[in-house]
Amino acid sequence: MTNLRAWISAARLRTLPLSISGILIGTALAWKEGISDATVTWLAILTTVCFQITSNFANDYGDGIKGTDNPDRLGPSRAVQSGRLSAGQMKAGIAIMLLLSIVCIVAVLYAAFGVEQLPYFMLFVFLGLASLWAAIKYTVGVDAYGYKGLGDIYVFIFFGLLGVLGSFFLYTQQLKVITLLPAIAIGCLCTGVLNLNNLRDHDNDERSGKRTLVVKMGFAKAKIYHYGLLGTALLSMGSYNLLEGNSGWLLLHMLAFIPIVLHARVVARTDRPEALDKELKKLALSTAFMALLLMIGYYYFL
Repeated sequence: MTNLRAWISAARLRTLPLSISGILIGTALAWKEGISDATVTWLAILTTVCFQITSNFANDYGDGIKGTDNPDRLGPSRAVQSGRLSAGQMKAGIAIMLLLSIVCIVAVLYAAFGVEQLPYFMLFVFLGLASLWAAIKYTVGVDAYGYKGLGDIYVFIFFGLLGVLGSFFLYTQQLKVITLLPAIAIGCLCTGVLNLNNLRDHDNDERSGKRTLVVKMGFAKAKIYHYGLLGTALLSMGSYNLLEGNSGWLLLHMLAFIPIVLHARVVARTDRPEALDKELKKLALSTAFMALLLMIGYYYFL
C-alpha cells in the first residue's frame, strides 16, 4: 500500500486537469464545426494523461538522480528524492508508461484516421513520439533541455499548439487559422504554470545548476514575464471571441479569467517563493475550467 501511494504521488494527479485542457479546447472547436467523435475524445484524453504521467515520472527520476530534488526544495517531496521509490523502480515505471503511451497513440490515430489516411497516421505517430521525447528529455540526460531554460518553449508547443491544433485535426482533418488563438491561450497558461513552478524553485534550481528561464532572468523579471503570459492568453481568447462573433452564453469560458486575474494579483504581491506553491493549483485548475466552460458553451448553446 505504501508503494502504491508512492506511485500515485509520483504521478502528480494535480497536473492531469491541466494536461487535458488542450484536448478539451480542440474538441470544443471541432464541435463548433459540427464534428464529434466520443471514441477519439476519450482516447485522446487517455493518451494525454499517459504522456503527462510519463513526463512526471521522468521529471522525478531526472531531478532525483541529479540532486536537484533535495531537502532544500520548496515543493512537495518527490519519490526518488525521498527514497520511497528507487531510481531503478522509477526507470521501470517510465518504461511501462512509454509502452502504454505508444499503445494509446496507435489506438487514437486508428480511431481518427483508420488505415485509409496513412500519411496523416504516420505524421501523428511522429508527433506523438516527439511528444514522448520531450516528456522525457525535460530533465533526463546530460543535455536535458529543462536545465537550459528551454522548458517554456516546449510546453508552449506541445501543450498549446500541438494539444489544441492536433486534437482539432484528429476530428476535422483540417486546420483553421482562427484556432491558433485558443491554442496560443492554452500554451501561455500552461507555460505560466511551469513558470510558477520555476519561480517557487528558483533558488534551489540555481544552486543545483538547473538554468531555468527564471534563473536566467531573475525572480522580478520572471514575474513580469508571468503577467505577459497571462495577458497574452486573455488577449488571445478575447480576440478569438471577437473574430468568431461569440456572444451571450458562448462567452461563458471567459469567466475563468476572473480567478486568473486574482491569481495575478497574488503573484504581484508575493516576494516569498514558497507562497507560490498554492498558486500552481489555482492556475492549473482555472485553465482546465476555461476549457471545460468552452465545451459546455459550444455543446449547449451553439
